[in-house]
Amino acid sequence: MQKKTFFDKAKKVIEENPDMLAVFEEFDRTGRFRKRTYKIRPSFTLDEDLFNRYRNYCKKNGISMSARIENFIKQELQQK
Repeated sequence: MQKKTFFDKAKKVIEENPDMLAVFEEFDRTGRFRKRTYKIRPSFTLDEDLFNRYRNYCKKNGISMSARIENFIKQELQQK
């Protein structure tokens, strides 16, 4: 069995974590590390009445809509 080189190990890590490569590319370009994850503003359509009702519900109960929706998505992905 052939001994793995540093290059082989690095290649494997990059294949398993392509987002990490982007972090190091950003560091090389700017000299600063960027966050691994960012928040985005997705663009999709919702029923206006449903959205307004949910927004009001969240306001009244001190709930972050974004955090709640992120949790809904995480739960959905865990079920699959």
